[in-house]
Amino acid sequence: MDVYAPQVWLPHERPTLPGSPSNPEHSMPKRIAFLLVGFIVAITGGLGNALVSVNLPYLQGSLGVFTTEIQWLPAAYVMTNVSMNLLLVKFRQQYGLRLFTELFLVLYALVTVAHLFVHGLGSAIAVRAAHGMSGAALTTLGLYYTLQAFPAKHRLKGAVLGIGFSQLAVPMARLFSSNLLDFGEWRGLYFFELGLALVSLACVLALKLPPGDRIKVFEKMDFLTFGLFAPGVALLSAVLALGRTVWWLDTPWVGYALAGSIVLICAALAIEHNRARPLLNTRWLINPNIARLATSVLLIRVVQSEASGTVGFLQVLGLNNDQMLTLWWIVMAGAVAGLVISALYISPTRIPGQLLFSLAVMALGAYMDSDATNLTRPQDLYLSQFLLGFGGALFVGPTFISGFGAVIAAPNNLVSFSVMFSITQTLGSLLGTALTGTFQVWREKYHSSILVEHLTLLDPQVAARIQAGGAQGLASLSAAATREANILAYNDVFLAVTVLALFTMAGLLTHYLWTACVSHQPKSVQNAQTGMATASLNNSGSR
Repeated sequence: MDVYAPQVWLPHERPTLPGSPSNPEHSMPKRIAFLLVGFIVAITGGLGNALVSVNLPYLQGSLGVFTTEIQWLPAAYVMTNVSMNLLLVKFRQQYGLRLFTELFLVLYALVTVAHLFVHGLGSAIAVRAAHGMSGAALTTLGLYYTLQAFPAKHRLKGAVLGIGFSQLAVPMARLFSSNLLDFGEWRGLYFFELGLALVSLACVLALKLPPGDRIKVFEKMDFLTFGLFAPGVALLSAVLALGRTVWWLDTPWVGYALAGSIVLICAALAIEHNRARPLLNTRWLINPNIARLATSVLLIRVVQSEASGTVGFLQVLGLNNDQMLTLWWIVMAGAVAGLVISALYISPTRIPGQLLFSLAVMALGAYMDSDATNLTRPQDLYLSQFLLGFGGALFVGPTFISGFGAVIAAPNNLVSFSVMFSITQTLGSLLGTALTGTFQVWREKYHSSILVEHLTLLDPQVAARIQAGGAQGLASLSAAATREANILAYNDVFLAVTVLALFTMAGLLTHYLWTACVSHQPKSVQNAQTGMATASLNNSGSR
């Protein structure tokens, strides 16, 4: 039997694109099972990496490595995750997504098991790299399973949930990672990762997706592009992950790596630009609508990095994760609420309003945090962090759907869209952390210099404090000045995030108003951007 021969489908069963599953009718129990498996698989794709990312200081101590060395763990995940998305779409079109997922889930489990017995930074990096490869498949697989749980008329809701489940990974990781560390230090995290991988593998094997069409799509030039693009992204990921730690201008290899990444990525894009059947359609990617979408998602990932700033701020005040648990429950509730409301109210005409509202909510949340003091405690951040969690979850689903219509119109651009969305989400997270962290360090130095200028022995209060404590009093005063400088710097970060969210909102609003004025038919313009995705999702199943 020729697996690449066209199959005959009923009209409502036809797959959206080669490589995606067909859409037969399911009973209600089976729909519930698909939804549960979709959630488990999607969470597995993000939670393992989130557990490591939020516990880097603890892993650093357990592994006995320097701060610069532990930063290779999140970098290794992004290196492989972004690169594998370049081949994943064509792999599932030619061989099926199931084969790819099962292969890398098994690889991920085996490498995790090996790391439990080989205690070292090298094996930890290998686990992160394997998780990045499997995570690239699990994100899409979770979306496909979730879509199978919904009838055709509610397929848009399924798409929002399938994409949005991954937004729950970070707050979930903060909620119970301390218990895992208490259970077995770093091994507790990796035992949990191993359990997730095995549960997902069991679910995928027990409940199979409906079959889809398969076609021959790989070309020899695809692997040349991958051979240039993958190391280019790896170098860029290393720069973004470690640049702030080793400091951008103080370490020569950062400049060499950045230059190398630019050369390699540009070479890959130059090859693709001149191919008849490109893997990455550069002309499509620079289309104003697609470029605007990518820029908006990238900026939002920077805005969402405010959460890491909140953690850093509370740690400056001397608080640990156990004292922030209620705060993370609030953030989790906000993310769930944003995800549910986004799914309930999603429609092509409502997408612009949802995106603008989510940005306004995040801007408000960040602004509320910008007047923190040394008396601020987690309970003072409940509302602002709820708003940030809510806005972030509300944004991601409509953003994905607003860009998917262009893919349905030109299916050959599926790889380009997948890579673009992955880069803006995954690499954007590294970029956001790097930018906010760098800005915080820069502002801390500024505020520290201002505060130190006013700490003079001519000030009676300063002189009295030093005389009362001697050398210990001087150290205490210096520590207090450093803490206050950090608090002021984090306030600057929160304010900058506010400005960035408002700037992004203004850009989107200007675009919507301009499009409406030019066309004089706002609804038709909005439907032109997202209606094709709606029609496709109503007839089948996503990307």
